Amino acid sequence: MNFQQLRIIRETARRNYNLTEVASALYTSQSGVSKHIKDLEDELGVELFVRRGKRLLGMTEPGKELLPIVERMLHDAANVRRLAEQFANRDEGRLSIVTTHTQARYKLPELVAAFRADFPKVHLELHQSDPPGIVAQLVEGEADIGIATEALAQAPELVSFPWYSWHHAVVVPVEHRLAKAPRLTLPMIAEYPIVTYHEAFAGRRKLDSAFAAAGLSPDVVLAAIDSDVIKTYVELGLGIGIIAPVAYDPQRDRNLALLPCDHLFASNTTSIALRRGHYLRSFGYAFLQRCLPELTPQAVREQLLPGAAP
Repeated sequence: MNFQQLRIIRETARRNYNLTEVASALYTSQSGVSKHIKDLEDELGVELFVRRGKRLLGMTEPGKELLPIVERMLHDAANVRRLAEQFANRDEGRLSIVTTHTQARYKLPELVAAFRADFPKVHLELHQSDPPGIVAQLVEGEADIGIATEALAQAPELVSFPWYSWHHAVVVPVEHRLAKAPRLTLPMIAEYPIVTYHEAFAGRRKLDSAFAAAGLSPDVVLAAIDSDVIKTYVELGLGIGIIAPVAYDPQRDRNLALLPCDHLFASNTTSIALRRGHYLRSFGYAFLQRCLPELTPQAVREQLLPGAAP
């Protein structure tokens, strides 16, 4: 048994048993992939994949039980490399963060700039994805840190830490009638076409729940994944917007008015998450503490690596 065989098992499951894609992803040949699978099955004495001719259709029961073990072994091997790098080059390496557009555009720029100033030799990668994609990248070991409002706290493979709480707000052109209203109500908002987030983003389900509880069916004319898109179409007159307040910049958005709605919509919590058992380099902990001072290495390790020494 070797690590290449384990990588092939994992990649085959991820690539829906398409050996051509597996070979491409691992920079090898399809025949080489097939041979590694057959050699491992011969060594273990069991078939790992269901076959029809030369095609793989799925995993056998032994294969299904083996897969999580393979995932853990490969993740621990990556941890060993991170551990060695930590002691060989404390202030050099790679930190990968995956988050949504709103967090990347509005919440993280100052934190990233400060981190880069402190760790100029660290290659910081900032990726954007939707919440399910963020969970997948963390679980698959493609990212070190994930930040989002949705999905993170519900994933059992992850440890999540609340970062900050917020309520949705309405955004309208400065001359709009609602901008002069002393206090908004849900019926007042529902009178207008609405531009807001896609169902998977930024607490959209809580918006829908609030309207449903009030017996209202708002006309959502555009559902976007990007706060800037929402604001653009509000300025064009497509409707009124409902956004995360962090996405409102008084200087850039001077043609728009932000109207607080804390009394109308339930609170949302944006979280920071890491995969359980993930070995985080010291500069990764430094980034976490820039986000939230309480996220000390000891506090994080107690949940990330159960049994780890303080």
